[in-house]
Amino acid sequence: MHGRIVSVQVAPENLKIVTDIYIESVVPAAEQQDGFKGALLFTDDETGKAVSITVWDSVEDLMRGQESGYYQEQIGKFTNYFVRAPDQEGFEMVYCSLASDG
Repeated sequence: MHGRIVSVQVAPENLKIVTDIYIESVVPAAEQQDGFKGALLFTDDETGKAVSITVWDSVEDLMRGQESGYYQEQIGKFTNYFVRAPDQEGFEMVYCSLASDG
């Protein structure tokens, strides 16, 4: 599996708006993409920093979103809120351990 990690900086007072857009619009759009496996969003209320991690079956699935314009369309939903341009990196997932609720 592969992950796209995107770090953004917004004004702290806009963090709730950005979080809502991510949950209500970006994740549902991602769920329609081939190879999408899941998403995580981390935020810091004091600084306005947010980090999104999306997980994909393959690097080809991840890159298809770049080439098709999907990624740019999703980032475009936030441009009015960015303090600076987002940083994006891709990685191969080599280990994952998540605790189960039950």
